[in-house]
This record gives sequence, C-alpha cells and structure tokens, in this order.
Amino acid sequence: MNESAQTPDRTSEDRTWWKEAVVYQIYPKSFNDSDGDGVGDIQGIIDRVDHLDDLGIDVVWLSPVYASPHADNGYDISDYRSIDDRFGDMDDWERLRDELHARDIKVVMDLVVNHTSDEHEWFEKSRRREDGYEDYYYWRDPAEDGGPPNNWESFFGGETWSWDEQRQQYYLHLFDEKQPDLNWEHPQVREDIYEMMNWWLEKGVDGFRMDVINLISKTRGLPDGEAGDWQTGVEHFMNGPRIHEFLQEMYDEVLAGRDVMTVGEMPGVDIDEAKQYTGADGDGLGMIFTFEHMNLDHDGGRWDLHEDYEAWDLRDLKEFVGRWQRGLAEEGWNSNYLGNHDQPRIVSRFGDDGQYRVESAKLLGTFLLTLSGTPYVYQGDEIGMTNVDWEHLDEVVDVDTINHVELLMAEHDIDDYQELRGFVNARSRDNARTPVQWDDSDSAGFTDGEPWLKVNDNYTEINVAADRTADDSVFEHYRDLVDLRHERDVFVYGEFEMLLPDHEHIFAFTQSLDDERVLVVLNFSDEPRTVDLGESDGRLLVSNYDDPATDLPTLTLAPFEATVFEV
Repeated sequence: MNESAQTPDRTSEDRTWWKEAVVYQIYPKSFNDSDGDGVGDIQGIIDRVDHLDDLGIDVVWLSPVYASPHADNGYDISDYRSIDDRFGDMDDWERLRDELHARDIKVVMDLVVNHTSDEHEWFEKSRRREDGYEDYYYWRDPAEDGGPPNNWESFFGGETWSWDEQRQQYYLHLFDEKQPDLNWEHPQVREDIYEMMNWWLEKGVDGFRMDVINLISKTRGLPDGEAGDWQTGVEHFMNGPRIHEFLQEMYDEVLAGRDVMTVGEMPGVDIDEAKQYTGADGDGLGMIFTFEHMNLDHDGGRWDLHEDYEAWDLRDLKEFVGRWQRGLAEEGWNSNYLGNHDQPRIVSRFGDDGQYRVESAKLLGTFLLTLSGTPYVYQGDEIGMTNVDWEHLDEVVDVDTINHVELLMAEHDIDDYQELRGFVNARSRDNARTPVQWDDSDSAGFTDGEPWLKVNDNYTEINVAADRTADDSVFEHYRDLVDLRHERDVFVYGEFEMLLPDHEHIFAFTQSLDDERVLVVLNFSDEPRTVDLGESDGRLLVSNYDDPATDLPTLTLAPFEATVFEV
C-alpha cells in the first residue's frame, strides 16, 4: 500500500527563501579555533567560510556566541547583546555576517529566552529584589515540609528548584541550576526580550532558531505534576496555557512585516499543535523542530538504561516521516534533521560507523536532502564524523551527561563508570560537540592549543582534507545533493508518496510536482536487498555507489545504497 500526501498548493505567494534553503548548523566552540586557546571562535568560522560556500548551503544557524559562563556551553546567557570574549567581539561577529552575506549565505541566531544565566544582570537584580525585577524569574518559598515548592523534574535530571541564600527563596530552573527560568507572565520580561530581538534584526540577522520556545508558559500556581513515563511536571511547563498568546505577541512586536526565518525547538509537539504554532493562521513561526523521531531508540527517556539502547526500527522512522510529510503538506512546513548539537552523530546512530561509514553517511545525506521541507545539516556530518569512545567520565564535559550518569550510578548501585561506558558513547551530547576534524595534523587542525573537548581518535582518517580529495568523498556527495535540490523544486515542494511502508530495510518514496516526479530508494541495512518498486524505467540522478542499481522496476541495492531517479 502506498501512502501519499495531498498535493501542495505552491503558489508564488507560498514560495519563500527559507523553504528553499539548505541550513548548516555551526556549534562555534567546536568549529575552528583561530587563536590557539583551544576554543573555537568567530574568526575561526571566518577562516573556514569558503568551506561553507563550497558546500553550497544557504543559511548558517549559529549556536550561541553571547556572553556566558558556559555552564551549558553557551545556552546560559549572561548578556544577550554582547559577544563572549571566548569567541571574539561584536566587530568579529559583524565581519562574519558580512563575509557570509557577501556569499549569499544568511545568518540565523540562536534565541534562548526560556531561561538566562544566573549571572545575567536581570537575575542578579531579581535576587536582590530590586524594584521592577522582583518577579523576572520564578521565586517561591519552601513547601510546608521545607523542601522544594513542587515535584517537577529537570531535563538534566534531578529537581527543578535551587535555594538562593541571598533572596532566601527557591528559584525555578527546568535545566541546569545556573539556568533560571524567566517569568514570561511579567510584561516587562517580554518587552525586554522583544526589544533585544529587534536589536539583533536591525544588526542584520536573518532570523532566529528559538531554543525550547514551547516551555515559556507555565501553569499558574506551579502545581505538582503527575509522575509519568517521561518527566514529572511536564504537563505544566510544555505547551502551557499562554504559549500561543506569547508567541502571537512576539510575532506582532518583532516578526510581522519582516522577511525572516524562524524555527522553534519544541519537544512534545504533535502535528496539530505544529499547525497552531506556524503560518499566517497560527502563531506566525516558519517551522518547528519536532522530537518524535529523536525518540526512536528510547521512547522519550533518553537516559533510561536498558540492554537494547541502540535498537530502532526503520518502519517507525517511515511512519513518522510519512505522517509529518502528509500532515504539513498544506498547512505549516517541515524542518528535516537527524542530528544537531544535542544528539549523537547521525552516522553512528542511524547508519554504520564501521565498514559502511562512507556509504551510510551519503545515504543519510540523501535522505535529508530529498524530503520536502527545509533540511538542516550539522557541522561534520558532511564528512561523516562519528561518535566518540568516552573512556572515562572525566573526559565528558556535557552537564546533561554527567548529571544523568551520576543519577544512574546511584539508582542502579553502579560503582564503575565502565559499566555505563557504552551507554554514554551512544547517548552523550558531547559526541556532536567534539572539534571538527579539518586535517590529520595535531588536534585535527582545529587548534594549535589544547582543545576544550577531546578530539575523536579517528581524526587522522576522517577529516575534511582527506575526504575532499577522496574518490568516495562524502562532502562531494552532499554538495551534489545541495546542487540538485537547488535545481529542482520537486525536492522542496514535492508531493510526498511513501512506497513499501512495511519493509524493514528499504525506505522508498516519490516526490511529484507538476509534471516532474522523482524516486528515492534507500537501503538502511548492511546487506544487499532486492525490491520491486513498480516503476518501468527511470533516469539516475544521483547515487552513492560507482556501479549503482538502475534496472527498474526491480532493484538489488548494495549495503546502504542510496539512489535517486527521475521517473
């Protein structure tokens, strides 16, 4: 049985640059270090900007470069209008903006406004109860038993409340204790945020990626949550009662009348909710990041320890993709991603980082760049970078990983980290944050100093310089796909039709637009697979094998083979 989306209405008014763009995420701390201090910086990005231009991408999503104590690697912001001196200064940022814009590459900044750093001026004034700032954050007295005000659980493990000695109250933090949640119920908080957003737009940014933006509204009174399979209290801080009001206000005060790209990171959102958040009839966002497919191997509990923690089923991925491609065909817009700074490396998670690393890296790139919607490529995926072996816990920097490992060791009475080593290797966010591997020199060409985070041991074999000169270059395959996507609207606006939805190893689909139709066939396995696609003939557009399977209608695909036909 085939599953298809309704034919999209792609009028000229419906076309926008950000729908047709390919986005590349840069995690600045790990991209390229220009001054030898071991930390990536803005000048380092400028030095590598031709790499981005060669790849053909249209947008850089720049993870936070704001002033920050880096308790959560920059997602704890102490000043929204200053550049952290680890990365440079505002002059450096403006040069980067100009270098990218000169190459027709737009810049999207990370907007982190669910919380700030506890070193932000607003929080310091709030803890001192300065006039006007008393309620900028969520402050509460202890519960009757003297403990935290409610039973909510943090995304990073443990409680969501920390005691502040100066104010003599608890404050709320859904993430690290150094990331207190802003109180969006306070009108002045919202006004200050909108003013800051307008300030950045006037400086030439082309949009915002909005960090956990659907957490900004909490249930009034902050009541106890019900214990569930995932996270206690989530029903009170995810998609809260005033979320649509706040986002519509943001649109009216900041985004209306501006040709900008917006994407909201929104855990726990379904298709109907996505439609509410996006578009002219919704809250005005361009698109959202959903997390359903990020749960394929853990069902929402990323740190739930179990024996088959790496197992996932391709049929579940197909069900997710088909449902979202169909669901947002006429309303809303899809954002397509497999990895980012918060997820393991895609070739290790969804492909094969051993014998078929190159083939599976190309297959995953083919998958991302042929779906309808806007694709997001994370730094290093264009050369097939892999997960890391975290031999000792003291090599890990990520606060989320460290907190959860400590909780797991206590919960399961584990004394030796080595019992959790494989689990950490598969789950840690630090996998995506290791320095980009530019060449086979010391520290992978990332820095002349001591890197802030361990460089993957395989950098002498997997690096940009080696890949770009290889006959089987992953980078060149990505570039070919980006060019193909730019040339053919069918990959952007096409009508999606799933083929073979119940096949355990083959992901096949077509995209159709006007009189153009393409067929994408992907073998997500390490064995040859034979399938009948029901197509009489087709012209090969791209493949990740030199001798691809082309004898339609029956194809015998090699391990991790990816083929795209015009049919």
